[in-house]
Amino acid sequence: MQSLYEQLENYSETDYYPFHMPGHKRNEDLQFSNPFHYDITEIEGFDNLHHSQGIILDAQKRAALLYNSSETHFLINGSTGGLLSAISSCTTKGGTVLIARNCHKAVYNAVFLNELINIYTYPQKERKFCVNGGLNIKDIKQLLINNKNIQAVVITSPTYDGIISDIESIAIEVHKFNIPLIVDEAHGAHLGFHSYFSENSISKGADIVIHSVHKTLPSLTQTALLHVNGNIVDRDKLRKYLAIYQTSSPSYVLMASIDNCINLISNKGKELFDNYVSNLSHLRESLSKLKNIRLVSENIVGNNDIFDLDRSKLIISVKNTDITGKELYLKLLNQYHLQMEMVSGDYVLGITTIMDKIEGYNRLIYALNEIDNEIKSVNNPLSDDTIIKPQVSHSIANCNNLDTVNLKLEEAEDKIAAEYIYLYPPGVPLIVPGEIISKELILQINTYKKIGLQIEGMSDYAGNMIKIVGKE
Repeated sequence: MQSLYEQLENYSETDYYPFHMPGHKRNEDLQFSNPFHYDITEIEGFDNLHHSQGIILDAQKRAALLYNSSETHFLINGSTGGLLSAISSCTTKGGTVLIARNCHKAVYNAVFLNELINIYTYPQKERKFCVNGGLNIKDIKQLLINNKNIQAVVITSPTYDGIISDIESIAIEVHKFNIPLIVDEAHGAHLGFHSYFSENSISKGADIVIHSVHKTLPSLTQTALLHVNGNIVDRDKLRKYLAIYQTSSPSYVLMASIDNCINLISNKGKELFDNYVSNLSHLRESLSKLKNIRLVSENIVGNNDIFDLDRSKLIISVKNTDITGKELYLKLLNQYHLQMEMVSGDYVLGITTIMDKIEGYNRLIYALNEIDNEIKSVNNPLSDDTIIKPQVSHSIANCNNLDTVNLKLEEAEDKIAAEYIYLYPPGVPLIVPGEIISKELILQINTYKKIGLQIEGMSDYAGNMIKIVGKE
């Protein structure tokens, strides 16, 4: 059996093209020739991430300058550590937080760890392509009015699919209550560097913004940034939690990767983004001419509270054709050696970045044109047009202290879930511990399983049994 290193080495020699993160797209010009050669600990002259006064502090200041942020912190265990730290520092144990239902599972983990009461705002539904739309400002405003004890608001923009909400308007409403707006902008580290893309949430008034530089920029996996602005956030408390949720032995290779990325964008960003936008525009224009397959375009902006669309994301839809998203995904993978980022019931998602090559774009254009000529336009019955809003019976933290029992998923209707169920990627929960399992949810999960989507969260990896609140 091959070791992991051997398998990685062999894969690197194949012709599989990455339409997935990390954003460096395995570009050899960016890689360390020998990471072991640069791997050190906190030795003399190399500062300390958790008490930065020298070279690391300077690197973080360069990142803050690039993003026009008041204060920026390096994250070396991804946006997850940033989200945990941000929410922990902006709430008190047992407090209340308003979160978008389509937040990443890390947000739910922060709710659990801090024993918070979570109130949801739900994204709108974009029904033509069956993606989650934006967040409704009036809903958020009303929830804040009705729940005076909310301590922070946490939302995701852009989403995994590239849907952007009206951050500026949301920030205005949130700040009327003198509480912080935390934006998980993990998929938007590239925003604000070219007029082709939206401005980032830092410029729109968010108090804490978290970027995964490894997702859409050339940096190693696990690297991210946390930006702080304004006077609402207790920065000393935030730094305390950053030290808790990040290792005491941070990787200098990862920190150097972030710094290299920041320097690259600072020095060559205009050239790189101009070339990227030119190639990406060509790609999107070519794919817009497909007959049966549909590339989601900016035509969806302005509806369903979608403020903008991040066009670096390729939502390639086969809704109303005779194939599913999973079938398209497998065709691209097995026949054309194109590895996409994610698959859903009706579409596949591809991630593009400044490091993509025109040869990769042309391969995708060729592949999708061939597939487009092979498939037919039909009414696809697998489309899911609803957002299920489960009834909450217990808080996530309270549910952890209750007796649980395993039950077949088909027999769990009206029972209280004691574990998560989510599609991965993107890691957004379909059901959360403490929520009541509905018949509609069971049908939805079975449909996802039938078409081969990856269901995670349940302790039963086969997805047949679920932990519920109850006794034997």
